[in-house]
Parts: sequence; structure tokens; C-alpha cells
Amino acid sequence: MRAIERLAVNIASRVQSLADPGEILVSQTVREMLMGSGLTLSDRGTHALKGVDGSWTVYSLGG
Repeated sequence: MRAIERLAVNIASRVQSLADPGEILVSQTVREMLMGSGLTLSDRGTHALKGVDGSWTVYSLGG
């Protein structure tokens, strides 16, 4: 697996670890990809993700 793929998997894992049971969380990057889809996304705040530089805003899908 290439470094960029490992990073994407790490980010997805860290974001999902913040979710409540049954909740789907996504990153800002995924939110931007979903623009115009009609899906509802709610801001769940900015978080530091272990092993990933910077702060990440996460969004709840359908919430």
C-alpha cells in the first residue's frame, strides 16, 4: 500500500473512531465530494487526529 493510501485509511479510521454507535462521520474532504448530492451533513467540530498533522473538521451524515 502506498503512503497516500495508508494516510487515507488512517484518517478514515481516526474520524470513524469519533462516531457514536450507528453514526457515520466524514472528513471535510468527503463533505466537499458530496456537495450537490442532497445528503445532509452536520458539523461535529474540529478534532486532532492521532498520527495525522493538523486539525480536522468532521461532519455527521444525515444528522
